[in-house]
Formats: sequence, structure tokens, C-alpha cells
Amino acid sequence: MKIVGITACTAGIAHTYIVAEKIQNAAEDAGHQCKIETQGTIGAQNKLTADDIAAADVVIIAHDIAVGGMERFAGKPTVDIPISIAMKNPKSLIATIEKKIQK
Repeated sequence: MKIVGITACTAGIAHTYIVAEKIQNAAEDAGHQCKIETQGTIGAQNKLTADDIAAADVVIIAHDIAVGGMERFAGKPTVDIPISIAMKNPKSLIATIEKKIQK
């Protein structure tokens, strides 16, 4: 499965980047491809391209603040969660997505 997503926390510092890494690692450990865009205090990094999004099976939006560019994901299955959920148990998040996407 190909997963893309965005992380953005209130402060835009630590959790934005920690959660991006946790989601990336959990997805790759489960055998999936994953690319996560971060929207932090220094702006958007690791920006998702139109090709990244077109190839994605699912989009994860883990955030506590408004995320820019949501229109890019129109028509894609999207998981919209608070950043704390992805922080606490990213492997469970990926497992839940796997079950829902396989249906």
C-alpha cells in the first residue's frame, strides 16, 4: 500500500516531526511505502507532489491545527486524526488503516 500524509502540531516544532517519523517507520515496518509532509514552524517540508498523491491508496492527516492544501486530497480515502493518536500508537494506526483499505 502507498501512504501519504501530513503532520502538523500546535507549536509546529517537535511533535510535527516526531509523528511524521513514527508514521513513516510504522508504515515501512508493515511493508508499505510512505511519504509524510510536515507543516511546522519552518514551513512545509518533504512536500507531497501531485504524483505522490495520485499514487496513494490512503492519506493520513495527523494534526492539532488547520492543515494547508487539503484540496489536494479530494477523492482519496483520508484518515483525519489528532496528532496524539499517531504519537501514542503508530503501529495500531497503520494496522487499522490496513483493515479498512482491504475491505
